[in-house]
Amino acid sequence: MNRLQQLMAEAEAKGGTLAAGTAVLADSLSHSLGRFNRHWHAPPGGIWLTVAWPDILLPEFSRLLPFAAGLACCRAVRSCGIAAKLKWVNDVLVQGKKIAGILCTTLLSPARDRYHLLGIGLNVNNQDFPPELRGSAVSLAEVLGRDLDCAELAGRLLAELSWAVGLLHYDEEQALREDLSCEEGRVSLLLAAWRQLSDTIGRRVLYGFDIQNEPLFQATVLDLDPCGGLVMELEDGSRAVEYSGEVMYL
Repeated sequence: MNRLQQLMAEAEAKGGTLAAGTAVLADSLSHSLGRFNRHWHAPPGGIWLTVAWPDILLPEFSRLLPFAAGLACCRAVRSCGIAAKLKWVNDVLVQGKKIAGILCTTLLSPARDRYHLLGIGLNVNNQDFPPELRGSAVSLAEVLGRDLDCAELAGRLLAELSWAVGLLHYDEEQALREDLSCEEGRVSLLLAAWRQLSDTIGRRVLYGFDIQNEPLFQATVLDLDPCGGLVMELEDGSRAVEYSGEVMYL
């Protein structure tokens, strides 16, 4: 993030703005944090990437950027011949273990322009996980039995991200043309593509905003609504739709 802030300042000092899709790739990260200040394990051998996207989408569509990032990462992993799946919202799983995580945040540039930062961490050749992750994380090298070219895979990931974000922009264009919102049942091509790669629908889950410290309830996932919300049936037969938070498979 510090490097992106620096690039934003440099561009604005010259009277311009940071180009959409500017990416920063790190060899490793130290003292990094994910959601809820959880440690972000990012040693050498993985892909640790942040992409800046200007806040040019309508709110209905910008809130789907995490789905676009997850879809792109999952497709990049699957291009290696691995049957990766998506867990709502954007964890990428292989054989039930997490191979990639995504953190989407917002940032104001020095000139007060708003950007969405799409942070993607993908375990590629790194296989030495800390004790708390050894049973729940996996890398591409571990699954395939060989190392991969991180630079080549990063390029493939960026290409997939360009496609997924482009699909989101196309969804917005169609919605404006048809004057139809997701609340009115508009079909999203992005969410349709995401749904095809997800294994969350039909699963029994534990739901919460911070699942490790404050789980809220158990439920069965019924579907994804047109706005990206998770439709769940609770134990008493009632339904809940949540647009943020996280789930743990039971």
